[in-house]
Amino acid sequence: MLAAVFLLNACGGGNRSNTPPASPTSVSYGGNYTAAQNLTEDFEQGQKKAYAAGNVNFKTGAWLLQDALVGSSATDYKTGKQAVRIRNSGKLSMLFDVNGAATVTLKHAAYAEDGPSVWALFVAANGNADFVQTGPEISSSNHRLQTVTFNINKSGRLRFEIRKLSGGKNRINLDDFTITGTQDVQSGGNVAVSTGDTIINPKPAVGTDSVVANDNDNLLCGNPSGATADESNYNNYLINQQYYAESYSKDRCGPNWVCWHLGSTDLGSANRLNNFRADTKLPMGWYEAQDYSYKNSGFDKGHNCPSGDRTNSAEANGATFLMDNIVPQAPLNNQRTWEHLESFCRAQVQAGNEVYVMMGSYGTGGTGSKGYAETIDQGRINVPARIWKVVAIIPNGNDDLNRINSSATIIAIDTPNDNSINPNWQQYVCTVRDIEKNTGYNLFSRLPVKVQDVIETTRYIGTPKTKRY
Repeated sequence: MLAAVFLLNACGGGNRSNTPPASPTSVSYGGNYTAAQNLTEDFEQGQKKAYAAGNVNFKTGAWLLQDALVGSSATDYKTGKQAVRIRNSGKLSMLFDVNGAATVTLKHAAYAEDGPSVWALFVAANGNADFVQTGPEISSSNHRLQTVTFNINKSGRLRFEIRKLSGGKNRINLDDFTITGTQDVQSGGNVAVSTGDTIINPKPAVGTDSVVANDNDNLLCGNPSGATADESNYNNYLINQQYYAESYSKDRCGPNWVCWHLGSTDLGSANRLNNFRADTKLPMGWYEAQDYSYKNSGFDKGHNCPSGDRTNSAEANGATFLMDNIVPQAPLNNQRTWEHLESFCRAQVQAGNEVYVMMGSYGTGGTGSKGYAETIDQGRINVPARIWKVVAIIPNGNDDLNRINSSATIIAIDTPNDNSINPNWQQYVCTVRDIEKNTGYNLFSRLPVKVQDVIETTRYIGTPKTKRY
């Protein structure tokens, strides 16, 4: 995946001020130490009406706003009553520390009718006064709130800062800044805030091979199609759903591919929610598939990232029921063949391994319980002809990218989307190269070519033995 990776979700919603989703675990702030699992700043407490530099005491603690204010007008995009508004080369800086962070998520939009602006997230660790950019630069051009998530995966004392890099008069709104995986909050402290207006050169786009990967990232093996979070790239649109990453096609109204990491911490006791629902965060004007879109179609709502792979929390499980993780899948393909392979993968994790999964579909036309169809939902949703999956299995450990080598167990299958499919998934084993040829994707682009040449030409014949053609 990506070191300090970000993956974007374009957010929908009809109004500038929307009812916010349920917040993560709430925390109280008193004294110098507060135990916390997640830390969310919604900028609802605290006032600052001018752009001049100054500190504001928000719910989480003191923040420094430079060339920034707290906006509450009808032209501020926000989830509650207030959001931060930044102009010129403004900054939003924490004046307190958190102990460790897994991810940082926040919402952003171009203010009012302003043009696009570029900004980035920076982090200072363990009392260091110098902030270092983490993740690529982000462009705020949408006049609806979008969500961006950065994978941080750092321990120790951390402070975060957001810098508007593009200068100029265009303004941006920022809201709902959430740090997940925090262990505690340290208020006060002596970490200096960087005040230099550093302009960072653009970093590589998400999923490009030049971004260094972290362990357990959903895109560790690469971005198969070079998807980007650019609305103009509407048939190869990169979305981060936090618990998986995907390339989405507006015309097919579904995912091209979905990638995720499966480890022991992803498996728990959370119930299957079955809350199939539209992803309202898709860009404005894009059709949002609904639960009822599949009614009487003869096809299952087939998960890419399965519910059973995300049972450590209700939030994780619920994310798998977003309709842009779903394709029309022949019922017996979904309920038997595919379910058997999904269970096999989870069994590998329970046996002490971790698994990287890439799944997708291609072509048009499948045969469900009511016969052959090329589309459902009045022609809006494409029925794929083929459904494929690639699995990389390695023992639990660190430095995963370097451990997916020529000795790793690789499974590739490519199945017809047909209700007469054989329930034994091993009947559909192929090579990674077969899938790459049929899709045009590069599935292990982050691995050395010599490693790719081995694992992509190997046909799985059962754990632990593999055979090379």
